[in-house]
Amino acid sequence: MTRLLALSGSLRARSSNGAVLRSALELFDGPTATADIGALPHFNPDLDGEDATPPAPVAALRSAVATADAVLLVSPEYAHGVPGVLKNALDWLVSSGECVDKPIAVITASPFPTGGDHANAQLRETLRMMTGNVIADACREIPAIGPKIDPGTERVTDEPTLADLRTAMAHLAAAATSTTA
Repeated sequence: MTRLLALSGSLRARSSNGAVLRSALELFDGPTATADIGALPHFNPDLDGEDATPPAPVAALRSAVATADAVLLVSPEYAHGVPGVLKNALDWLVSSGECVDKPIAVITASPFPTGGDHANAQLRETLRMMTGNVIADACREIPAIGPKIDPGTERVTDEPTLADLRTAMAHLAAAATSTTA
């Protein structure tokens, strides 16, 4: 069964992207886990040289990515870019190889009509440079996310958005299955 690891680009407790992440995980057919990237130290190549032992949070992230069959990134867009906390996490993964050929989906959600297209494109480009297998059919930009979330359950309740997320998760699972088969 396909194991999915999810990373959120938002550290806010009640983030709309967190709601999208939780909803996507519930729609995924297989075991899921999330990685806490908020505890990662700022990326510093001096802490990651050949003879260096990576800090414990970095080792935990790398292990989680390595054991996952697929990775899901869900992120807001800040100032037309990737949130620093998510870029920092990816920087720690660049040279270690856990993302090589790993099926990856990127979902950005925005309160605005654009849906986070700048951050989505930047994340996809960074992941391709890391030789991750970005699954285009599993990537999404979700505009005007606010009214699509139930504030009580902190889950997406908009049926067309849920159907789109279900399709995206199915594409990611299929890509992971074909990679591990």
